Amino acid sequence: MKLWGGRFIEKESKLMEDFNSSLSFDKRLYYEDVMGSIAHVKMLAKCSILTNDESVNIVNGLNSILSDIQEGKLKIEGDFEDIHSFMEIQLTKKIGDVGKKLHTARSRNDQVAVDMRLYSKYKTFEVIDNLNIILSTIEKIGSDNAFIMPGYTHMQRAQVVTFKQHIMAYHNMLTRDKKRLSSAIEIMDENPLGCCALAGTTYETDRSFTTRELGFKKPVVNFMDGVSDRDYLLELLSDFSIIMMHFSRLSEELILWSTKEFDFVEISDEFSTGSSIMPQKRNPDAAELIRGKTGRVYGDLISLLTTMKGIPLAYNKDMQEDKEPFFDSVDTVLKCIKVMNEMLGSLKIKKDNMHNAVKRGFLNATEAADYLVKKGMAFRDAHAVIGTIVINCEKKHKAIEELNLDELKGFSDLFDQDVYEFIDYENTLSRGIKKEM
Repeated sequence: MKLWGGRFIEKESKLMEDFNSSLSFDKRLYYEDVMGSIAHVKMLAKCSILTNDESVNIVNGLNSILSDIQEGKLKIEGDFEDIHSFMEIQLTKKIGDVGKKLHTARSRNDQVAVDMRLYSKYKTFEVIDNLNIILSTIEKIGSDNAFIMPGYTHMQRAQVVTFKQHIMAYHNMLTRDKKRLSSAIEIMDENPLGCCALAGTTYETDRSFTTRELGFKKPVVNFMDGVSDRDYLLELLSDFSIIMMHFSRLSEELILWSTKEFDFVEISDEFSTGSSIMPQKRNPDAAELIRGKTGRVYGDLISLLTTMKGIPLAYNKDMQEDKEPFFDSVDTVLKCIKVMNEMLGSLKIKKDNMHNAVKRGFLNATEAADYLVKKGMAFRDAHAVIGTIVINCEKKHKAIEELNLDELKGFSDLFDQDVYEFIDYENTLSRGIKKEM
């Protein structure tokens, strides 16, 4: 059933009808569509465009339809072009011809713009709420596991850090992600209802009223921009992509750390899988799936960027392609946050293995060079001396701190007994933490 058939003589091709329909995916906007319509109808009554009785009748009908959908009494299906057509036709069936007055002073262009802004705002708040949960989880496992481990650059052992320092780096990343999402909400929080198709309406409407009713900060300034703007979705997709990049980095580390070569962590049975042929296998599939789904979210961003890049003002049907990438992206991000949170919460940290890796990595070499500098040697010369000591230690299968003082003095007379305290891992770590904090 069509809302626009009056201008046409020939019937729409069934092929075109199926190609044009968006109900299969935009049906998830049913709640926002009802809320936007209720605000619109109340405004029409306030402005005496509809009578109070008509407004109450329509609002009651919309609320009834919403209840029927939520209770499973009404399925969103059938031969409808989109969720907007479905709602208006259901309303007319329920309350009669007065339902046909719902769309007065409104276009589907501003209607869908309102629906998508409301939906994306609600879902972004949901993402922020879930980020708060995983941030708390990260804080807890960091505080519970503040012991030493190797820090890496170029995937080579570099300097000693703590597991807390390492995992809290991701806390910082996700905190920035929250700020980006909050900023995106602040920017997008404008009401496009009242823009109509692209040039407003000849009716005397009250856009400030619907803005308050729907919880927006202000009405959009320009009608043409209001119906054709998808920047807010692009910004959110970009923010989601950055979140997924952070999760992918963490997933990569969990995958590496869970190998027998590292053996720093053990991912719980709940988030691991086995092999159909190799009985010994314990595969980190949850982390691998998060890493893999990152590309999917990137694809959603690139898809919408490509869709929007050549569209003239104002609304064009291409913009219908905004919904599936956004729905897919927000669904994926929410699932990945929840899985990562549970996986981290059940993670087993292998303290002794991390500590042993520190001992084998010459991770106090920089501090040994700093010791010589404090004794008066130029850093570049100190760097060369310690490099020579490392070569010697590798041949002897010893750590720097395992060399006796006479052996150290063979490389420089500046070494003294206090070097052992200076290059002790716990001492070097505590000095670094003080600076970091």
